[in-house]
Amino acid sequence: MRTIVKGRGRTVDATIVGVAREIDLALLKVDDDALRALPLADYDAVRQGELVFAFGSPEGLKNSVTMGIVSAVARQADPDSPLVYVQTDAPINHGNSGGPLVNVNGELVGINTFIVSQSGGSQGLGFAIPSALVQMAYSKLRRFGHLHRGDLGILLQTITPALASGLGLSQDWGAMISDVSPDSPAAQAGLRMQDIVVSLDGLPIDGVPRLAFQLFTRSAGDVVRLKVLRGSEWYTADVTMTERPHDLDRLSDLVDPDKSLIEKLRVLAIDLSSANESLASGLRVPVGVMVAGHTRSDIDSADAGLMTADTIHAVNGIPVASVDRLRAQLDALKPHAPVVLQIERNGQFVFLAFELD
Repeated sequence: MRTIVKGRGRTVDATIVGVAREIDLALLKVDDDALRALPLADYDAVRQGELVFAFGSPEGLKNSVTMGIVSAVARQADPDSPLVYVQTDAPINHGNSGGPLVNVNGELVGINTFIVSQSGGSQGLGFAIPSALVQMAYSKLRRFGHLHRGDLGILLQTITPALASGLGLSQDWGAMISDVSPDSPAAQAGLRMQDIVVSLDGLPIDGVPRLAFQLFTRSAGDVVRLKVLRGSEWYTADVTMTERPHDLDRLSDLVDPDKSLIEKLRVLAIDLSSANESLASGLRVPVGVMVAGHTRSDIDSADAGLMTADTIHAVNGIPVASVDRLRAQLDALKPHAPVVLQIERNGQFVFLAFELD
């Protein structure tokens, strides 16, 4: 028997393409053709008791793997959130977050994200972001840099015995529509307040978490079939989801292709003074240039590591207050000159260093 004390390892640079804080997930781009992607498991086919493996670097111990089973296919950690997780008893510790949870076929069941523990160590309560959510988020983050979610225009509420008794509902459990927005897709499809949703696309619905998660993973343009119980009668509606408004999307309305292009950064940007109050209100420094997007959809050009909604405050220590000033400072630098951008991202200051082409 031979023991390998030290395995090979290497570090590669990555570019942040997008961040979805609502699901604690980020998309990174790595330039390495030798790496192979794991196939995604069919989340609908994941079963309780299924054998899974968790990979990662728990407590800094690189390239570790642990084995366990799927304890629960859809565990809701927060009753007020539509998100559900794959629960596993495969030992997961600090350092496993971001690592894959795979099945015996080498398919990605989920991405390990957190544990529940009294001691800080693994107690067999590990949670992973389901493959269905990863698949949905990937395409959105790659295209937009943030999540674009579909919307029906309804608000859901868990039915309790007291609620059912007071409203005279036909059942005292399940998911009820408590509100329908005027002129929304749900309203146009004939859905009403107090409708009880019993199925979505033929999938039985026994409560808000399952229904909310299914809707969370859908996109604008998707058509969903809802079957509802209205009093003692059944009603079926086909509803086309629309795009849920996102503050970052308003940046595109402020872009002028002729004035916003900063070629050396390969981004489109706007003067901070042009941004509306909701976009600029959270900034610590109300002066600078806000990134509105990249000039290429494949993100290959994001060499500086800039993300949509980043605010550039300075170049090599020199403050910038407008797109024209930023462009002039970059044009004054020689090819391959070092560049350090001071940016504000999510209320924090960060320095991005790179070389000009």
